[in-house]
Amino acid sequence: MLEATTEINSETNFLEGKVLLFNKPLTWSSFDLVKKVRGIIKSAKQIKKIKVGHAGTLDPLADGLLIICTGKFTKKIDEIQGQKKVYTGEITLGGTTPSYDLETEIEETFDTSHITEELIHNSCKKFEGKIMQKPPIYSALKREGKRLYQHAREGTKIEIKEREVEIESFKITSIEMPKLKFEVVCSKGTYIRSLAYDFGKELNSGALLSALRREKIGDYYLSRAFSLNSFMEDIVK
Repeated sequence: MLEATTEINSETNFLEGKVLLFNKPLTWSSFDLVKKVRGIIKSAKQIKKIKVGHAGTLDPLADGLLIICTGKFTKKIDEIQGQKKVYTGEITLGGTTPSYDLETEIEETFDTSHITEELIHNSCKKFEGKIMQKPPIYSALKREGKRLYQHAREGTKIEIKEREVEIESFKITSIEMPKLKFEVVCSKGTYIRSLAYDFGKELNSGALLSALRREKIGDYYLSRAFSLNSFMEDIVK
């Protein structure tokens, strides 16, 4: 495993390659953060051109660990993003949205009065192991030359095929109806929004993802990540 750079200063060589851990701010896209980090490095180091990329997209309404690779280490992105991921977050029962999260308005509401703690915990187990999952229409996957979210916003109907993902564990850590706190350990390509939506259906109700944080990718931890401010301060030291 490539070691993450957790301490930087004015001598740090980003062109040779660095693995940087960031806590992506809420509402920022992953590309927004990459663009900002690239700009900070170019400005601080007086570099005209440098490759910078991220290892695994985080939705704008999620925060947490985003791994950014620079210089020669951008070639290692596929290797890094293929590792196991750990997420925590919140599912809200009783409603669904087209995006499966709070990016879009609630389109349908459902009864939750029949949902017991036993039903919740038993339903979790049905999603563990290798499962077939359909990505949300509001996602960055490409079909017919466009991102799926572009098709969705244009009102174009696109067939989305299921694909196999693996969920090592799916645990509810707190129940305060209609809100459930959870932790998920899963493979690359797993959509937690789709998991929330499908979980609602399994409960004979509806559900949406109301909060999401990525805690870990492989052996890279959010607890060791830079904030944008700390990175900007350290790079000029």
